[in-house]
Amino acid sequence: MTEEFSRTAALLGDEAMEKLRNARVAVFGIGGVGGYIVEALARSGVGALDLIDSDTVALSNLNRQIIALHSTVGMYKTEAAARRIADINPDCAVKEHRIFYLPETEGQFDFTQYDYIADAIDTVSGKLALAVNAQQAGTPLISAMGAGNKLRPELFEVADIYDTSVCPLARVMRTELRKRGVKSLKVVYSKEPPVSPRRKLDDPSGRRSVPGSTAFTPSAAGLIIAAEIIKDLASS
Repeated sequence: MTEEFSRTAALLGDEAMEKLRNARVAVFGIGGVGGYIVEALARSGVGALDLIDSDTVALSNLNRQIIALHSTVGMYKTEAAARRIADINPDCAVKEHRIFYLPETEGQFDFTQYDYIADAIDTVSGKLALAVNAQQAGTPLISAMGAGNKLRPELFEVADIYDTSVCPLARVMRTELRKRGVKSLKVVYSKEPPVSPRRKLDDPSGRRSVPGSTAFTPSAAGLIIAAEIIKDLASS
């Protein structure tokens, strides 16, 4: 075991670290939640990471996204994350997919090649497609529910989607997943009612209303998701 991961190995053991080194994980969405997932997986010794996101780093990302720096503004998020990973663990095999995951693009991915999938994307249609395709492939998936307009990171918890409550996104997902025959989905969600933003934020693309966010809420969700992935891979 190399010195870089000795502190982790002291808790998980060499056998678990070998499983992590041989694992390939896909992270869909490299933003406020996904960036922290990637960071924690890389620092835990996961051997291969696929990064899926079509966006570039913007100034408005600086308040919460670990990949967002003034030096990375304008850079593809997958590239910014890949550079961080290379500086953390040069032995980690990174594959960038500069694509927006939707039902229209789902055919570009073979989920059977992954040991685990993390869903940190924003669109309901994309999340549903991930859940359906992961179930068909038999690949474990963990999905982030709403982290925007939340202020209490201590309220995040891990549950099956059908055991969730309060979260508006989880409510929509429950209904739509039932229709699609998805029997179970591990999620990280919060029972904190969404906070009403004090002022409206405009989305330059005009696609949606933009939620408020903080440095500590999406990061907490991302780290919880990473912890679940590491736990499951190490014990498999």
